Amino acid sequence: MDPVTVEVIRGGLVYAAEEMGIVLRKTAYSHNIKERMDHSCAIFDSKGRLIAQAEHIPVHLGSMSIALKNCLKEIDFTLEEGDMVVFNDPYLSGTHLPDITLVAPAYEEKELLGYVVNKAHHSDVGGKAPGSLPGDASEIYQEGLIIPPVRLVRKGDVVKDVLKLILSNVRTQKIRMGDLKAQVAANLLGIRRLREIAQKFGIGVVNEAIDDILDYSERRIRKKISEIREGSYEAEDYLESTGTEDKPVR
Repeated sequence: MDPVTVEVIRGGLVYAAEEMGIVLRKTAYSHNIKERMDHSCAIFDSKGRLIAQAEHIPVHLGSMSIALKNCLKEIDFTLEEGDMVVFNDPYLSGTHLPDITLVAPAYEEKELLGYVVNKAHHSDVGGKAPGSLPGDASEIYQEGLIIPPVRLVRKGDVVKDVLKLILSNVRTQKIRMGDLKAQVAANLLGIRRLREIAQKFGIGVVNEAIDDILDYSERRIRKKISEIREGSYEAEDYLESTGTEDKPVR
């Protein structure tokens, strides 16, 4: 495929993810997202393959592919246009409970283009301690509300019962609602940008470009790996403390 077209599409996809992050950050209520920028955004194709990500939080981005795959496997309904699924179950999303993930499909002319996904660290999701990061927790239920993959938005409308359930289990309801709505806004922007790219180049051309982009990424990664000298590597690090006693933990 024409490399210029591939690069233009690649740039459009990457900046769509970056722009999702800008929307999320600027419309969020909490300092944790607006100032600490503890959020991440990415775009996946219709096969669930990661095709673009913003330069956000590595642990978020590294777990998003698994999170999307697990989400699609767990839900017992078809994601339709205008739907968004929310969840924070760490055994599905790959990070801790305060990281809430929002997944939305993107359609153009009733054809699935892909998925837009964002994850944001909410400053409280309930649990035994404010901030939902108790250092002395002995089980996950003490850390906060566990949200399985459920629709937060159905056909463009917020599912009020789900929103109420989440807000009833957190300490800062107004801020939580604002941050969740910011995540919805970010996904709406991502869907719009993905549609614009498909409308400009055609769905077939975009899908072909995505295959080329992924092939190119694989070649670059394989080249980098080949530059690592053969051998065994190891490292160790320490936590400052467990939160219950003041001594480093290996």
